[in-house]
Order: sequence, then structure tokens, then C-alpha cells
Amino acid sequence: MRYTIETLISCRCYSIKVLHAFLFILLFSNCDDFVEVDLPQNQLTSSDVFQDAATATAAIRNIYVEMRDGGLMSGYEGGNSSELGLYADEMDQFNIQNPFFDHSISATNSRISGWWNHTYNLIYTANAIIEGVENSATLSLEDHNQLKGEALFIRGYLHFLLVELYGPVPYIRTTDYTVNVIAFRDPINKVYDYIIKDLIEAANLLSEDISGERIRVYKGVVKALLARVYLYTHQWHLAETMASNIINSFVLEPDLNKVFLKNASSTIWQFRPSVEGENASYGGSFIFTVNPGIKPTLSESMVKTFQPNDLRKYSWTRSVNSGSNTWYHAYKYKEAGSTENLDGEAESKEYPVVFRLAEQYLIRAEARAQRGDISGAQEDLNVVRTRAGLPNTIAASTDALLGVILQERRVELFTEHGHRWFDLKRLGKAAEILAPVKSNWQDKDILLPIPESEILLNPNLIPQNDGY
Repeated sequence: MRYTIETLISCRCYSIKVLHAFLFILLFSNCDDFVEVDLPQNQLTSSDVFQDAATATAAIRNIYVEMRDGGLMSGYEGGNSSELGLYADEMDQFNIQNPFFDHSISATNSRISGWWNHTYNLIYTANAIIEGVENSATLSLEDHNQLKGEALFIRGYLHFLLVELYGPVPYIRTTDYTVNVIAFRDPINKVYDYIIKDLIEAANLLSEDISGERIRVYKGVVKALLARVYLYTHQWHLAETMASNIINSFVLEPDLNKVFLKNASSTIWQFRPSVEGENASYGGSFIFTVNPGIKPTLSESMVKTFQPNDLRKYSWTRSVNSGSNTWYHAYKYKEAGSTENLDGEAESKEYPVVFRLAEQYLIRAEARAQRGDISGAQEDLNVVRTRAGLPNTIAASTDALLGVILQERRVELFTEHGHRWFDLKRLGKAAEILAPVKSNWQDKDILLPIPESEILLNPNLIPQNDGY
């Protein structure tokens, strides 16, 4: 398994340059002779990073930058919001061949290997932070707990994304290259055990503070992911408990047009743009004004899923007419470029949201329905529906409620980090729903292939996923 392509394979040592606010800190240092090198005064060894709270904090912030701008979670073309929306039934794409939309992905696909490598790079960095913090004798207990908690959460969350995409994957918990380069794929249930263990430890370390912009991980972020993980693993009571904890701590943003603004009350976790005045990249990725060109459009089935008078259709989608054609694009994020305040000064309006409160209501509704709490599930579902201008649900049985919840998840969470694909997959509905609209659909598509380049480097990743 590679962490920085061939550089880690040859174990080339990195130094960590301090550039004013330490924006770019590289933690991929693992060679025994590294300490023998005399560094200039403006450079630090990796161990030095964790002797100071400012440099250690810069290290964790750099992971957030990488998550925001590259790989799986990027809001640009190639992130999971776009590609998994195309892989499922949320979006269409014209004028360009896209293997996700066409379901023609192979084990040599560059996006597949890019996601794998970038995600494991970040996991390696998270492990380096965990080890560095544990070995530091100078960090305060508060800084130690915050940094380790953040890194544990990041490690758990990234493995969650990997296991949902690739199935059995190695759960990497060390920076020891000799161990990682021959790692075996852990069974899915074991990966989830490790995820839950990391998240519980992170929750015990982090504070409850939800003040500020919510751009760093705190206890509530961890509980939000735990609620989702418990839902995915059919631990209904725990899913309900975790979701309730979050619901009791936040307020649902009443105005649909403000849900993705940086100060929305319902945001649990978001990323801050790199420069003041910049906004979440989703607007630039999805918005078009004349014709879509190579940008994705909302699929016909997605648009038709909205019930009459559903305010989300009017607030979160926009139609574009060109000749006899009418297209729709996602319009949750409304800024396609930089913005200013009334004084003409650069000011960001929209931050990319990762977790938000509406998902927790839908998690709790599903968990309650599965447990036979019909009225409780209806109550949660109606909170989301009422904000969207819809009447209360008439579903009055477990099966009926689960069907309505799946539809609500589709219209509430579309184009957000692959929720639709993950829902179809975990509920066993992918083939039923996608085969009629995806001519190339095959049962193997339930998992992405392990990158062929990774198998060549580490044969312990064999067997490849079925069908590839």
C-alpha cells in the first residue's frame, strides 16, 4: 500500500517547513536516520511538531484542507458528491463519457486509484498525529485530547468511506511502513468494529463545545457519525440514542435557502474555504446558466421524486431552458464564485457542509421505525417534511414508513457525499432501482474494484472484488 506514491515506498524522508501559519505540514517521516540530519532553524523534525500546540494544530488543519480540496470529499469534479450522484440515479451527464455514470469502471480507473491513495495518505497522516501526540511530553492535556480525538475521528471516518466503497479494506492504525505494505483486507464487520472503537475513544477525548464555525471536529461531530454507523450496522437503539443526543443540541434551520450558509444553525460540521471571499466549490461544480456542457444535471427521476409543493425543489434545484430542452441542476449552494460584503470586502457566504441536522432526524426516524416505534418515526419524519412545506406523513406501518424515509432521504440529501448510493447499497435496493436506468448495470457494481496498481504492490489485497 502506498502513502505518497513511490516516495514512501523508498522511505524518503520529509522535513516539515514552517511557513508563517504552518499551513502545509508534511508528516510522512519514518526513517531511522532522520534525526541525524542537521536542519536549518526554519525547519522541524516530525517529533518537534508535537512539542508545540501551534504546529501540532497546523498538522491537523492540513488534513481538513486535503479533505476539502482533494480526493473523495472534494466538492470539485471527481469528489463523491458528484461521482456517486452519477453512479446512482441522482444525476445525468452529457457530452462527456464518465465511467461512473456509464457503470464502466475498471480496476485501472484513475479516479478509483486516486480516491484510494489520497484517502490512505490522510489516514497515514492521522496516524502520525496520533503517535506524535502520544509521544509528546510538552502538550497540555487539553491539546493532547483535542488533537488525538480529531485524528481518531478522521481515521474512523475515512475508513468508513473506504469500506462502503470497496468492501473489505485494510484498517491502517500505524505509520510503520513494514506493516502497512503487506496489510491484508479486514472483513467488513471487523472494519466497522475498528471504526466504532476509534469513534468512541474520540468522543471520550473531545469537548462538547459547539460554538464558533464548527470547522474542527468536536464531540457532536463524532456522535453524528456514530449515529450513521449504528444505523448502517442495524444497531437501532444506539442509532436512535446518538441521533437524539445531536437533535437535542441543535436547532433545525427553518429557511431552506439558508441551510448551506456558513452560519446555519443546523450545521454540525463544515469546512472553511482557504481564502476569505471564496465559497464552497459545489456551486461552481453544479451550476450552469445556458446548457450543462460537461457538468452533471439532475436526472429526470430525481426531479420527479419531489412531491407537489415540496419547497426543496424550488430552493435547492434550478431549471435552465435552452430551445426545446429543460435541464435541472443542484442549487443547494448558490455561489459559483467569490463574494463580498456590503462594504466591498471579501467575505465567504457558504462553507461546504459535511454533517447537518436533518440527516439525524432521518436516522432517528429509520431507527425508530425499525424498532416498531411508529409514532416516534412519524414525528421525526414530519419535522423534515414540515420544513419542506409538506403535510404530515400518512405512513402508519414499519414498511410504509421505511419507504417514505428512503424517499425523504433522497430529496433531502441529494448530491451530498454519496448518501443516495450508500442508501441503495445498504438497503439492498441498488440492483432493483438502478438496473432499469443503467444499461451497463451488473451485480459487481455494488463494490468498486481494488485498484490494480495497489494489488501489484501488495498481493495481500487479493482477492479482487468479484467481477473485476
